[in-house]
Amino acid sequence: MSSTESPRVPAVSATVAPEPGSVRVAEGERLGSVSLPGLTLTVRSRPGTREGLPPALYVHGLGGSSQNWSALMPLLEDVVDGEAIDLPGFGDSPPPDDGNYSVTGHARAVIRYLDAAGRGPVHLIGNSLGGAIATRVAAVRPDLVRTLTLVSPALPEIRVQRTAVPTALLAVPGIASLFTRLTKEWTPEQRVRGVMALCYGDPNKVSPEGFRAAVEEMERRVQLPYFWDAMARSARGVVNAYTLGGQHGLWRQAERVLAPTLLVYGGRDQLVSYRMAARAARAFRSSRLLTLPDAGHVAMMEYPETVATAMRELLADAESAAAEAAEGAAGAGDVQDVRDVSASAGDADGTSGRGAEAASGTA
Repeated sequence: MSSTESPRVPAVSATVAPEPGSVRVAEGERLGSVSLPGLTLTVRSRPGTREGLPPALYVHGLGGSSQNWSALMPLLEDVVDGEAIDLPGFGDSPPPDDGNYSVTGHARAVIRYLDAAGRGPVHLIGNSLGGAIATRVAAVRPDLVRTLTLVSPALPEIRVQRTAVPTALLAVPGIASLFTRLTKEWTPEQRVRGVMALCYGDPNKVSPEGFRAAVEEMERRVQLPYFWDAMARSARGVVNAYTLGGQHGLWRQAERVLAPTLLVYGGRDQLVSYRMAARAARAFRSSRLLTLPDAGHVAMMEYPETVATAMRELLADAESAAAEAAEGAAGAGDVQDVRDVSASAGDADGTSGRGAEAASGTA
């Protein structure tokens, strides 16, 4: 068993639509809380428009939350039954009891949730850190993943962009507390503008309503006593994952992914280099690539319609391939059944199936 895997959890303790407090919930979304041993996750769900739709799980990036998927989820609600989680220590999820914010720790949380909820296999979608997490999940637990969609996945780069260095520096012990002291006078509006300038290809495209919502969320988060600790430890987890080699290396695990994969890269991404798109397309064995020259790091928020269209094509093709495979397997079963009947008839005559064939061949 991989170190990312965990024993199956028999039950999920959940409250449906709990009091969300100041956490923003879009129309059509529900907010729930799932309790597992040592772990509590907030789950934002957007049920499919009809019964029986396949499940999807969305995983956000460093410093993000399940709200990062609120623009994309309604565009896919007629093809999937969607859920987005707040990773431990982010959004409205409290820190994990063991304080493990590594990529493996986050991946284990996703696996434990899927095992406990019994929703797998899912269409798994991840952005940035969430992309690295989703890659690891798909590699070590292929039974849980139908398709994989990665938006600017945080996979190791030898030459990191200079614009990504400040984020990586959060991994250095003491930097987060220093940054907190240096920026304690910053207003939530200033913090949000800084984040948007880093993550969006064109921050001016953010609507006034979207900006106000981001400011409200920033105001809430910076008051959490564990906010910077979760950021720093998760950043350290990404850096550590970049240095892992062997079977636990993220690129090696990308090569092990069996699920059909959609890769989305932005030409103006300041955190994950656009040049990594070609390498990713080679690494994932069954992949397709969507490049958006004007997008930044969060294409699912900047160009949700375009990402949704590409995902629809991925899901439709995967469904067709699965149906063809099932039909082929059924056909093979029919042939086997005929052979079994023939063998039985031969045995009834006192001759084995192979002996009957041999006799026929020599007649």
